[in-house]
Amino acid sequence: MAGLELLSDQGYRVDGRRAGELRKIQARMGVFAQADGSAYIEQGNTKALAVVYGPHEIRGSRARALPDRALVNCQYSSATFSTGERKRRPHGDRKSCEMGLHLRQTFEAAILTQLHPRSQIDIYVQVLQADGGTYAACVNAATLAVLDAGIPMRDFVCACSAGFVDGTALADLSHVEEAAGGPQLALALLPASGQIALLEMDARLHEDHLEQVLEAAARASRDVHTVLDRVVRQHVQEASVLLGD
Repeated sequence: MAGLELLSDQGYRVDGRRAGELRKIQARMGVFAQADGSAYIEQGNTKALAVVYGPHEIRGSRARALPDRALVNCQYSSATFSTGERKRRPHGDRKSCEMGLHLRQTFEAAILTQLHPRSQIDIYVQVLQADGGTYAACVNAATLAVLDAGIPMRDFVCACSAGFVDGTALADLSHVEEAAGGPQLALALLPASGQIALLEMDARLHEDHLEQVLEAAARASRDVHTVLDRVVRQHVQEASVLLGD
């Protein structure tokens, strides 16, 4: 990675984007008829699939049931072929468990769990291709899947990553930019209220620059919301046509 210029003097990144520009996002809802909700998303070359079941009765021990809200269960996995390294990751490895925990914390902040006490909502996310911004793609795919399942939410949850290079905040990092090893953060935002569902940083960043990077991630997350909202409206319109409304 030595000598690679992440940001040119003209303000362009390795893939030709401006500092605050998102990668191209494409998404579909209702990709699996067997699930209560499902969605597929592509953010640049990162591709993720999300499936939702529930709300349904608690599986396993009834002692896990929460009397005042639904239990949110999130599981993350990545396909063996999702990255360049062909190392088989066992289900439940440290990275998968950590990602599953982050997803659960994110959606507990967004789903109106109090409407479904003593029940369970399962969210399964699989990354088919990883090229940067994996957490964000998983959150955005899961948001569409939860909406497809008809589960009430406070708001969309929209996520994006951001980094800091040569005094400039970069939004929606690619794998090349992540691999460079600079300061990075991942943000999950409820855009209507501005509430942060999850914020994670994996490197030190001076507090003088934190607000700039955080604002870049928040602005990009709102741009993601615009795209996801359009996807949802198109899906509802297509469903209405199929139902003959």
